Amino acid sequence: MARPKHRTKSGATYFVTTDTWERRELFRKPLMAEIVETKIFEYRDKGSYFVHRYVVMPDHSHIILTPGMATTLEKAVGLLKGGSSFEIGKSVAMKFPVWHEGFTEHQIRDFHDYETHVRYIDSNPVKAGLVKEPIEYPHCSLNGKYRLDVWPIASGAKAPSSDEPATAGLKPRPSVVYSRKEESNKG
Repeated sequence: MARPKHRTKSGATYFVTTDTWERRELFRKPLMAEIVETKIFEYRDKGSYFVHRYVVMPDHSHIILTPGMATTLEKAVGLLKGGSSFEIGKSVAMKFPVWHEGFTEHQIRDFHDYETHVRYIDSNPVKAGLVKEPIEYPHCSLNGKYRLDVWPIASGAKAPSSDEPATAGLKPRPSVVYSRKEESNKG
């Protein structure tokens, strides 16, 4: 049976979900989850896509991203999955794949839809019983390790280079805009 084609639109933003192979809890190991996080932002920094929100759960990952001008959604997800699989394979001897084949996507329609998916991603570790508060989870947008790209932005636009809390119409999220160290210096 042929896999259904992803319906993608140039310049659109997507909520993407991808599972580990056989839903194994590979990313319960911090090293493996950190590799996925690193790869998400490595390809973002190369201009392949913009990252607006993410979480790496023990057996799956969610990300809100906007593919870059020269990148399709399939290519963006392929870079993330292929790059992290390769790096995990170098770090940990495994005899099975890291990721399940394919992924699911939902095109973000408007601000309300965007906010709904942001809340879903942020609350995922709490719903799974991994932490009591979303900010406690180490492998997500709220941890402050990585700068996120603002939304909405047009495909091909340059990612913001400033760490200022400019949000293109979004409410500032200090837990994302500032690092933990900067936040502790504020009080």
